[in-house]
Amino acid sequence: MVMDVNLKQKYALCEAAKKCLENTSVEKLTVKQITEAAGVSRQTFYRMFLDKYDLINWYFDILMSKSFDRMGEGKTVEEGLTLKFRYLKEERVFFNAAFQSDAQNNLQDHDFEMIYAFYSNWMEKKSGTGPVDETALLLEMYCRASIYMTVNWVIGGMKDSPEWLAKLLVHALPGRLEETFRKLNLLG
Repeated sequence: MVMDVNLKQKYALCEAAKKCLENTSVEKLTVKQITEAAGVSRQTFYRMFLDKYDLINWYFDILMSKSFDRMGEGKTVEEGLTLKFRYLKEERVFFNAAFQSDAQNNLQDHDFEMIYAFYSNWMEKKSGTGPVDETALLLEMYCRASIYMTVNWVIGGMKDSPEWLAKLLVHALPGRLEETFRKLNLLG
C-alpha cells in the first residue's frame, strides 16, 4: 500500500512540475514551486527525488518504458520509436522545457543512457553478447544522433509526425548496426 501512495505522490509532483513548466524554464523552476503546486512538503519531494532533474528523468522513464517495453512483445524498433515520439508529443510542454536544459543530470543525457542501455541489453538478451568494438561505437553514435534529432524535433515544435521521425531514424541506422538489428528481429 505504501508503494501506491508513493507512486501517486510522484505522479502528483510530475503533474505539478508540468503545470509550472507552462510558465517557466527548467533552470528557473524550483522545488518550492513544484511542492506548492502539488500541495506537499519539500521533505516529501526529497523522499522521492534527488532534485527536479531526477523528477523529470523519472517521468521520462515511465513514458519511455511504455514504448520500449513493447519491443519485448514483438514490436519493432520503428514501432517503439513511434510510441516514444507520440508520448513526447502528448506531453510537449513538459518535454520541450525538459530537453532545453543542459544542466547536470539533464534529460538529453538521461535519454542517451536509457536508450543505449536498452539496445545493449536487448542485443545481449537476443544474442548472448552485448555490443563490442565497432558495433558498440556504432550504437553509441546512432543513439547520440537519434537523441540529437529527437531534441531538435521536440524543441522545433514537432512539426513532423512521430511516424515520420521514427521511420527516418530507422533508415539512419549504420549498415552494420542495421544488419545486427535485423538478425535480432528488431526491424521486423
